Amino acid sequence: MKAITFAAGCLVASSALAQENVLTVYAGDYIVSEWGPGPKIEEMFEAQCDCDLQFKPGDLLPRLLLEGDRTDADIVFGLNTDVTKKARESGLFAPHNLDLSPLTLPIAWDDPIFLPYNYGHTAFIYNEERLPEPPASFEALLDAPDDLKIVIQDPRSSISGLATVLWVEAVFGDRAEEAWTKLAPKILTVTKGWSESYGLFTDGEADMVMSYTTSPAYHIIAEDDRTKKAAIFPEGHYFMVELAAKVAGTDQPELADQFMAFILSEPFQEMIATGNWSFPAALSPEKWPEGFKELQLPEKVLFYTEDEAAELRDGAVEAWRRALSQ
Repeated sequence: MKAITFAAGCLVASSALAQENVLTVYAGDYIVSEWGPGPKIEEMFEAQCDCDLQFKPGDLLPRLLLEGDRTDADIVFGLNTDVTKKARESGLFAPHNLDLSPLTLPIAWDDPIFLPYNYGHTAFIYNEERLPEPPASFEALLDAPDDLKIVIQDPRSSISGLATVLWVEAVFGDRAEEAWTKLAPKILTVTKGWSESYGLFTDGEADMVMSYTTSPAYHIIAEDDRTKKAAIFPEGHYFMVELAAKVAGTDQPELADQFMAFILSEPFQEMIATGNWSFPAALSPEKWPEGFKELQLPEKVLFYTEDEAAELRDGAVEAWRRALSQ
């Protein structure tokens, strides 16, 4: 009887410990999608943390700002410099206190709050069997026949959608709304997030999809398919860094710190290349998967600092909205 009681007590204690060691990570929908790295991140981190990592997908910053200090999040995974100014000013995030010397980004990075885990460039992806002669420039895309069908993401709910309107802003400036007006007839649909868009493209519903220069790496490595390519434009491509941050009010500070350090570890960085199909932020190019070395990359890179992005984003989104609502 005592043995049974002792065993039951151990079971309860073990269950209680598991409940206590929960790390809650808010992440974009694409992170936990079939294309995303969420399941692998969970598996790898739980193997070393003696904890339960739980992803909660959905809108990141709007949700966090709404919840404020009441948030359940310990980590936010999937921000970028297009929204970090607003995130920083919220006061909801804590310093990561990590040595950033392992970073291999093509730009200098010394941010004490937001930690890069991968990067890439916006691009329209096409299937060369369906579209053997893709537009050779952004201007050519605008002038293409209206029966060319593309899929994009909503900048109000998607980081890739926001990057797209900022890309258009960077390329066309005062002509941004005019550019969207010319592009609008070719837009088959606007999806809430990236996963839905890319699924429509791979299902053959659209000729081109708004994605990243690294997206063809998935098809090369996972499918041995080299028909999916990024249309490289001489006007330049928008540079994006994806970021994680520790929530200041976390009730799991040690686990949160462990997770942030895990992001810079070589096993994570080797995984994220093919887990999120992006360039790793802290891995030298010679260690990239072979398929990444085949990618066509832009000669001209466009980038806004967080201050510039914060100043331009509302106007860029409004120009997009007006043009597409006509």
